[in-house]
Amino acid sequence: MSIDYVSIGSRIKDIRKSKGWTQAKLAEKSEIEPSNISHIERAATKLSLPTMISIANALGVSLDELAYGSLKKNSHISINIINDILADCTAEELKSIAEVIKTTKSVLRNK
Repeated sequence: MSIDYVSIGSRIKDIRKSKGWTQAKLAEKSEIEPSNISHIERAATKLSLPTMISIANALGVSLDELAYGSLKKNSHISINIINDILADCTAEELKSIAEVIKTTKSVLRNK
C-alpha cells in the first residue's frame, strides 16, 4: 500500500490557507515545529500518525480528510467535498451544476 504524501501535504496546505493561517500558526496549534510543517506540506518528509493526528485536530478535520487520496474507501469524503462546494449556491446554480455532473458522468462512462 502506498501513501500519497504529496496529496496529504497539499491538502494540509489548502486547509491551512483556507483558514487564513500561516505555517507558524498551524505549528503553534498542532505543537509541531514550523520547519516540519513546511516539510510536510512539500512532502519532503513522511509524517507519523501522531503528527497527522495533531495536524488534523489543529485544523478541525478528520484523518480521512487528510489521507483522502491514499484511501480505497473514500466516496464519503468526495460527497462532503462536493457538499462544501455547493453550500452557497443558488437554486439556479445547483441546477446548472447538476447538468454538468450528468454530462460528465455520461462522458466518463462511455470511454
